[in-house]
Amino acid sequence: MPYSLLSSPLQGFTDAIFRNAQQKFFGGIDTYYAPYIRYNRKMVIKGSYQRDLNPEVNTAITLIPQVMTADADEFIYTIKYIQSLGYNELNWNLGCPYPMVTNSGMGSGLICNIEKIDHILNRAHSETDVTISMKMRLGYDNSTEILNVFPILEKYPLKNIAIHARLGKQLYKGGVDLEAFQKCLDIAKHTLYYNGDITSVNGFVKMREQFPRINHFMIGRGLIADPFLPSMIKAGTTQYPANRWELFRKFHDTIYEQYDAILSGPTPIKMKMLGFWEFFAQSTHNPQKVYKAIKKAGNPYKYQQAVNAILAAQN
Repeated sequence: MPYSLLSSPLQGFTDAIFRNAQQKFFGGIDTYYAPYIRYNRKMVIKGSYQRDLNPEVNTAITLIPQVMTADADEFIYTIKYIQSLGYNELNWNLGCPYPMVTNSGMGSGLICNIEKIDHILNRAHSETDVTISMKMRLGYDNSTEILNVFPILEKYPLKNIAIHARLGKQLYKGGVDLEAFQKCLDIAKHTLYYNGDITSVNGFVKMREQFPRINHFMIGRGLIADPFLPSMIKAGTTQYPANRWELFRKFHDTIYEQYDAILSGPTPIKMKMLGFWEFFAQSTHNPQKVYKAIKKAGNPYKYQQAVNAILAAQN
């Protein structure tokens, strides 16, 4: 059975700059999900979201916008906005695990509120003609939460439900719960996508063997740590190309230059790249040493020196 690889949205990482560079230098991703739109008490789409969803900067990829809200009016407003840009699908985030989100009753903190989920989906389907998909966790406190909400979801023609096989309270700690995911597969009437801890080709192969009915797999943190991963999965190989670090360098320099152009001053670009290197370092010979070297680089010149030394040491 053919399968698709999807880029899971990660706030602060999988924006247009990263998406386009990953597609250009590595490829392998069939569909990208944009980091969620979130409102701050005003029904206004922030400029950063507008720039990220601008179709003119997303021409080379298939992109699906995402929203995180527990308010039906915000949901409808987002639908009308993304449709004005030419998008016909909106993904609803019920997966974000961070306390600042869940304490507000959003993300994975909304999964237990069946009535509100029903209300929002009812309004969206009765007032608009957009296609809706969902991204969820197994629950916030326990994995029965998602099972309880499935009967409500069955009332609506959702395109799919992507499930990150963890609880919200886990954040990204501990392992995925594959037994609980299987229960979802056994019960759900909708098409399910799998998300969680796909970080290697061999790991992906095992996941496909365990869940032969799944033909859509989301890669999140594994894509940031190793942007080669999707293309290697597609090629069925664990062998990196001979020019691995040369390609990575071109990718790195591309995103660095583009972020540097929109961020003001050396500190914001340093912090931006430090966030990326927390993941990039995982694919190097000595992750702790690499991350420490990037962290110590106090200015752009020293940063580039550190990157040169790191990449030279990988060959």
